[in-house]
Amino acid sequence: MTPFDPLFLQALDDLARQDRRRRLHPLSPYLRADFRTPHGKTLLDFSSNDYLGLSRHPLLAERAADAAAREGTGSGSSRLVTGTRDLHERVEARIAALKGKEAALLFASGWQANASVIPALARLSKEQTGATMLVFADRLNHASLHHGCAAAGLSQIRFRHNDLSHLETLLQERAEMPGLKVIATESVFSMDGDRADIPALAALARRYGAFLYVDEAHATGVLGSGGAGLTAGVGDVALSMGTFSKALGGMGAWVAGSRALCDWLLNKASGFVFSTALPPSVLGAADAALDLLPDMDEARATLSRRADWLRAQLADQGYAPTDSSTQIIPVMAGEAGRALELTAFLEDEGILAIAIRPPTVPAGTSRLRISLNAAQSDADTERLAAALARFSTRR
Repeated sequence: MTPFDPLFLQALDDLARQDRRRRLHPLSPYLRADFRTPHGKTLLDFSSNDYLGLSRHPLLAERAADAAAREGTGSGSSRLVTGTRDLHERVEARIAALKGKEAALLFASGWQANASVIPALARLSKEQTGATMLVFADRLNHASLHHGCAAAGLSQIRFRHNDLSHLETLLQERAEMPGLKVIATESVFSMDGDRADIPALAALARRYGAFLYVDEAHATGVLGSGGAGLTAGVGDVALSMGTFSKALGGMGAWVAGSRALCDWLLNKASGFVFSTALPPSVLGAADAALDLLPDMDEARATLSRRADWLRAQLADQGYAPTDSSTQIIPVMAGEAGRALELTAFLEDEGILAIAIRPPTVPAGTSRLRISLNAAQSDADTERLAAALARFSTRR
């Protein structure tokens, strides 16, 4: 106990009274798409981002182990010192090809990429134009994009979620202002499961000379030709960010764009310059996932079919409609306490569906964020729908 602990304990009590206190829940992977609790209970996973089930694919485990055995367990330093291996450059070249870009640059996580790339772009604007960068940001962007703007000392110009008419109005109002203009969005929004209109955003970027920055974390692997995401093949997307930690079953992230962009980030993105390079095992798994990705059309089609079916079931059960059109399906609960109640009910039914509460989502929009997994069966999805139906009758 320190003299400061009463402050922490009081703050934690305040969070608990608002149903916002978070706790860790240790889980062990079990079978194809299940977890086990420390008490031995098996839970069917509808919460992780392992959309294609690749985190438990034997090829990823084999290639991760081979890379570690061959090159060691750590990279030893940042990429700019002694941390760059042939495997880093191989994976970067493969990502660039997947995204149809000249180059790519690896980061430790999607958060790190977004949080450090935005300040690097802001520095470019200041140094080369003498003006502060303008960021036009979707209101529902991931927290890492908001953090990147805050770290750069930028006030975001926020447009209503997926409202491109509003975005165009904001662009028109500032068309004559100097400085780099960045449009920042996700392609699939992580808490809502809906999509941005990437071709329409690209057309706006072209019309107003803006730099289009798209976070593809929840689209890559699942959507687009061969799982390449929603930006692949769309011109005027200046930067595509994505991760290996969702559908690709591993860890790490990347930025893909022009060679000049990646070279600038290599020099000025603090999350790249000052961070230890990804280890060989992570790169081995990423390389294996990229081998598997083109041949997973059936898994992607299965995810889409199950998601459509589950959305129809939720509508029939009276759950609030959403704009979800992907493998991410929010079940809206409203208040945080109600979301926690639903999570507990499903856990009793042997289903893992974690409550998402403020500040991750706006107040009054707490939810269960259902994430479908291609390793599951139709019967698993039917089991979830039946449990949600039983809960709805308790209202």
